[in-house]
Amino acid sequence: MQPSPVSDRRTPVVDPTVPPPGRRSASGTELREPQVGGPPNEASARVAGHRPESRHGEQAAYGGRVLAVVDGPDTADYTDAADYVAHTVTLRGVVRQRLVTRALVGHLPPAPARLLDIGGGNGVQALEFARRGYDVTVCEPDPGMLAEARHGLADAPESVRRRVELVQGDGRDAARLVGAGWDATFCHGVIMFVPEPAPLLNVLVELTRPGGIISVVGKNGPALALRAGLQGRWRDTAALLGEPGAAGTAGAAGAAVTAGTAGTAGTAGVAGVAGPGWQPAVQLPPGDDPANVAAILTAAGSRSLAWYGIRTFTDHLGDLPPGPDVDAVVDAEWAAGARDPYRGIARLIHHVHRRTA
Repeated sequence: MQPSPVSDRRTPVVDPTVPPPGRRSASGTELREPQVGGPPNEASARVAGHRPESRHGEQAAYGGRVLAVVDGPDTADYTDAADYVAHTVTLRGVVRQRLVTRALVGHLPPAPARLLDIGGGNGVQALEFARRGYDVTVCEPDPGMLAEARHGLADAPESVRRRVELVQGDGRDAARLVGAGWDATFCHGVIMFVPEPAPLLNVLVELTRPGGIISVVGKNGPALALRAGLQGRWRDTAALLGEPGAAGTAGAAGAAVTAGTAGTAGTAGVAGVAGPGWQPAVQLPPGDDPANVAAILTAAGSRSLAWYGIRTFTDHLGDLPPGPDVDAVVDAEWAAGARDPYRGIARLIHHVHRRTA
């Protein structure tokens, strides 16, 4: 678990500009799409009044209240709960978690506000907010991730454990599971794993009280070729850039780039690093297009407060562990992710919106 540095409390860069659209990443590894929906009738004891059963019919050992958050890199990072746990302690994982925390402390209401985290994981980020005094509830479908979250919570002080709660279930069913009126809702690194992000994003806004904060992290489409290029994977780089003929020589990478979902909104005429009127060379999955994500959130009844880039300088470093200079690395990534042109080429985009109605 990373520390809670006081230096992470910074003044956010407020910029309502929608980040540029992009294209889906690809790699030679096939990743099965994680299940977004959980068992429809499972909830925590405090919400539903009973202990939920596991998918195998056994009584779940919840042993307290837990929470978690999921990152959103591509297939080169993780394919299951164990891989994700390993990823969170790499330099890339630490940078991602600390940058999201640093951005949010400038936007969230004071503790003890009520936070809802849709799409859990092993608890690294959300435990950080519990340490800061927030009350956090998480809606998470994967029992493997929940087990990791419970393990992390068991090592936390009682003052943290009593502030968190775990609810197993599909985030799109969160209104029934946990109710509405939250001071802030999070959805970090989930939208790239669903075929269509609109239903989940609409739920986030619906669950947030008027004036509350919505925080979403997703892939930055136009920058996805950067990792492959910096790693020297030139065929994958060309495929991600939509170069003619690249798909025929890049194997799985080229095939994945052309497999996007039709109907992506907000991709034409958005000024970005490629200039006004630029359109992606390949069709974007809706969750990988930051312009589309921002447009959905706005249409659902929110306005953009700021957007940040995550991992401009460190995304290509694989499983490199954090070193003694990790604080300096985070400071450099924070400065880059809060300003142009650097945030426009970061691996992930962090959207921060406020519900208006």
